[in-house]
Amino acid sequence: MTGMNFRIASLALAAFTLAACGLGGPSNRDSGIDDDSLTGMNAGIWVDGDGCDHWIIDDGLEGYLTPRFGPDGKPVCRPGAVPYSTINFRRSLFGSAG
Repeated sequence: MTGMNFRIASLALAAFTLAACGLGGPSNRDSGIDDDSLTGMNAGIWVDGDGCDHWIIDDGLEGYLTPRFGPDGKPVCRPGAVPYSTINFRRSLFGSAG
């Protein structure tokens, strides 16, 4: 492949990849093999290495993680929190959340 063809192919692949990002549905719906609503699931908290909280859900086949923000829009970070720990988090096996 020549340099020009490689650049064109790379740009086409990048454009296709970015376009696919906008195809997602509502963020409260799981669109995987075990398609289901996420609103009925209980989220736990995972603490990162800086002591900041993240909401975490495991439905068995997929997992979901998003930063936890306070009412002021800032990340919720707690001094003294145990890094890389979880709070009220249950792993589920193939969608059988407990």
